[in-house]
This record gives sequence, structure tokens and C-alpha cells, in this order.
Amino acid sequence: MLRLEDYVFHRDLTKVYPIITHGKGVYLYADDGKRYLDGCSGAVAANLGHGDKGIAEAMALQAEKAAFVHTMRFETEVLHKLAERVAKLAPAPLNKVYFTCGGSEANESAIKLARQYFRDRGEPEKQVVIGRWQSYHGNTIGSLSAGGDIKRRQPYNGYLLPFQHVSAPHCLHCPFNRIESECESNKDWSCVHELERLVLEIGPSQISAIIAEPITGSQAGAIPPPSSYFEQVRALCDRYDLLLIIDEVMTGFGRTGAHFAIEHYGVIPDIITFGKGVSGGYSPLGGMIVHDKIVEGIIQNGHGKFVHGYTYSGHPVTVAAGVAALEKYETDDILANVNEQENHLMSGLLNLKKKYPIVYDIRGRGLFFGLELASRQDGTPFMPDERIAEKLNEKAMELGAVFYPGSGTVNGHAGDHLIIAPPLIINRDEIDELIGLLDSALQALMDSMKEGT
Repeated sequence: MLRLEDYVFHRDLTKVYPIITHGKGVYLYADDGKRYLDGCSGAVAANLGHGDKGIAEAMALQAEKAAFVHTMRFETEVLHKLAERVAKLAPAPLNKVYFTCGGSEANESAIKLARQYFRDRGEPEKQVVIGRWQSYHGNTIGSLSAGGDIKRRQPYNGYLLPFQHVSAPHCLHCPFNRIESECESNKDWSCVHELERLVLEIGPSQISAIIAEPITGSQAGAIPPPSSYFEQVRALCDRYDLLLIIDEVMTGFGRTGAHFAIEHYGVIPDIITFGKGVSGGYSPLGGMIVHDKIVEGIIQNGHGKFVHGYTYSGHPVTVAAGVAALEKYETDDILANVNEQENHLMSGLLNLKKKYPIVYDIRGRGLFFGLELASRQDGTPFMPDERIAEKLNEKAMELGAVFYPGSGTVNGHAGDHLIIAPPLIINRDEIDELIGLLDSALQALMDSMKEGT
């Protein structure tokens, strides 16, 4: 039923949402007094938890100094501070940081920058971007075109750019019916062959970039790639003169136990995009970190001007939130906590897999895990209209925890998963509580399935 009693255009106009009055640490509190353990950091954004006075004070202090300056005319000290901090976390050849208001804008910017880099170099035909199915890079037209989220793409197919897509590595449900150990031992990946075949079919002279999440996130449920996958993709990009854009919007800033998840795979991208965790979710902030060769190309061939921008790029108050957040990451040694808590969270989730037959797989790194649900122990997915992941999260919310449900895990249509990605400040006792609540939610879901409700 359509809700007419308020003035909000809700994400789902048929739902009544809890009203959150405040948060503290890993918890959120609603106006009815109910407490929720934030088991997904919002949308894997609130990396530093809730109610951090230091970040709030930094934002307020900057707001007192200047509400807004347009970066076409002015810059601020905090802009330079944050750019330096972010750049120093990235591989050395990536030294320039461009700020946006979030991940969609960051990926849109990277797509446009790749296009301009080749256009200014005298190759305007290099403009096709290759993405991967079951990826998500944002909801602007460019980022949606590059992404492979079938459900989000279909309503807007008529508007999307003619970008191309290949399979992301998903060894548990390999579309090529191969075994991971065999592929790894021979360094012979069908998903990489598919990518190279597409590059040759289109023609390298037509392609500007390949874009990929280092760990496939919201659309597939935190799936790490095979260990040598990105080495081969990097080699392919070098062979055919393509830029490699790595989307770290969900995985950056310590989420997987490294500053950026691509560090686990030993390759250097041409552009890293980021968002979410850079401000700990305290203010909308994102951006891209750009390789020196691209910056030099824009200076030499494009008069030093990137023909692109947003009004609120580099907004002083938002950037101040980023500076304060990165200071907290460092002073509180957040990265060490992620690596300390990783095994404990993984162990708790694996125990749930042993206990509940509908839990088919647990995967992930750091404090970024996916729990895949299946109707049978051979991995057969539930029917999409059963909404199993959504129902599991609804049970969890009734009990006082919230997670990040997703569907289309197997092929974009079928399959259900839950992302478990609590704030990076979580401690051992809070992880035990999280696992206990998820345990109870799974039991409640199983009971309801037996009753047919």
C-alpha cells in the first residue's frame, strides 16, 4: 500500500522504516528505544562506527571557517591534507587525488578520465569500457553502463552506453564449469580468456578501460578472485594499451585488512576509485587516485584540464570529515583491529554454516564477508520470488541486528546472499553478539520455512 502520511519519497514506498535517533560505536538506536547492531556498516560505509565526536567536531570547525568554496576558483588546506593522506595509502605511481561526493561519481569520473586521456593523445575512438557481470559501480548513466547489475540496468537499458561485459571470476558457480585448483595450477583462467577474446573482437583501438571490483561486492556477496587473476588482467591491459580501473568504493580503507584490497593481489592499477569508508560514512565523499602517466598525459595533451567536475567536489566540510576519519584510522590502528578480528568473525560464520543446511558458503577477507544461501547442499539456489536473503535480514532486524541482503548471486537472477561487514572498530565480544543474533535469525527463518510462513 502506498504511504501518504508523510512527505518522504522512500526507497520503498510500501515500507515503514525505523527512525534512528542516534548511534554509538557499532550500535544504532531507534525512537522506540530499540537497539540494532550494525552488522553491515550501513551500506559498508560507516567503517568507524557511529557517534564519533572527533569527526563531528572537525566538520563543525571547518563549517565555521568556510561553508563552501568552488574548486574552479579556490582550494582549502583540508583539501590538500586529505589528498596527501589518501595518495600515500596508494601504490607510488598513483599520486593525484580527485574528489567527488561518492562512489557513483568517482566511477563516472574515472570512465570520463580514461576517455579524455586517449582522446587527448589522438585516439578518440578508444572509448568502450569493459565491465563484469554481477558488478556494481554506481547509478549514474556511465557507471551503471559499466556495471553488471542486471536488475538495476534493465529499467534503463535504453539510456545505457554500449559498454561490454564479461564474467567475473566466481569459482563456486563457474560459468565455464571448471575447477579452481586446475585453473590456478595451470594459470589458465577461462574468465581471463573470455576477457581477451572480447578485447580482440571489439578491437583494442576501440577500448579505453577495464573496470573491476577487487572483491566482487554487493551483487555477488564478497567474492575474492583467484590469487593470480588480477596479475593476468594487468598483463592483458598492458598488452593491449588499456587502463585498469579498480573500484575500491566498498573495499577501501582497511575493510579487507589492507588499505586497498588490490594490495592482496600484487598489481598496480591506473586508477583507484574510492568512497564510503574514506569519511567513515560521516559525510558523502569519494574520489579517484590517478597514475602519474595519466596526469602527465592530461598536462601534455589536454592543456592540464580535465573536462569534468561537480559543484561539491572537494567540499570543505566533507573533506574535513575525511581528514578526521583518516587520522582515526591511523591513531586507533584500525587496520590492526581488522586483521585481529578477521579469524574470529570467520570462525563464527563457519560454525553457522555447519549448523544450518541453507548456508551454502562463507567467503571474504578482513571484515568483509558473504554468506550465501541455497535451497540444497549442492548449491541449488532458492527461487528469486522467495526473497530468502531479505527474509533473513528481516528476522535479524526483529531481533536487533541489521545486515546487507542481496540477490542474483549465481547468475544475476537467482541466488541469495547476506553481506556481513560490521564497523572496523568492532571488538571480540561484539562479534560474538553479532554471530548470536545471526544464529537466532537463521533459526527463525528455518522455523518459518517449516511452517510455510
